[in-house]
Amino acid sequence: MTTDSTRRVAEEAARIIFDEAVQDYGLAKRKARERLGLPMTLALPKNTDVEAALVALLAVFGGEAHTERLEVMRRTALEAMRALARFSPRLVGPVLAGTATEHSPVNLHVFADTPEEVMMELFDRRIPFDTFDRRLRTRAGAGYEEFPALRFIAGEVPVEVTVFPCHGVRQAPLSPVDGKPMRRAAEAEVLALLPE
Repeated sequence: MTTDSTRRVAEEAARIIFDEAVQDYGLAKRKARERLGLPMTLALPKNTDVEAALVALLAVFGGEAHTERLEVMRRTALEAMRALARFSPRLVGPVLAGTATEHSPVNLHVFADTPEEVMMELFDRRIPFDTFDRRLRTRAGAGYEEFPALRFIAGEVPVEVTVFPCHGVRQAPLSPVDGKPMRRAAEAEVLALLPE
């Protein structure tokens, strides 16, 4: 059951995600609670409540600009997926869910024997990139695992590519929003999200 205070925190957290470059729901919720001057003992809303508030916020304030930005991001995702086709790329996260803000990167999962294979593909295509580690939960009740990841810019859109072992295509990591396996979309599903 959501109290009025936790609802307000969810709405403020959604505003923080919408207006600022905050992608972490937990951080957005803590900042929201602090901004609203609510006690630290207040139970924070579920991530799904924040996502629902973000969807509502985007519907009201995102308008045509959000729709156009989302289309650009999905088209960018499709181009990146085609460039990395031999690694069976999948789109995940806010761009797939439709909750991406102007601060959201395109998030792709790819599958390779080694991350160096993906790096070489980007080298060959003359795409400059940075490397980092992405922390993800792969099983409920388990800790976080680190996966190699690459970050580059396509046009004006940031793209983040997390590299999983080849067998990782069968088991998606857990979503930070609802704790269930992340929804992953192959090229055909991403194409279906775009207007004719």
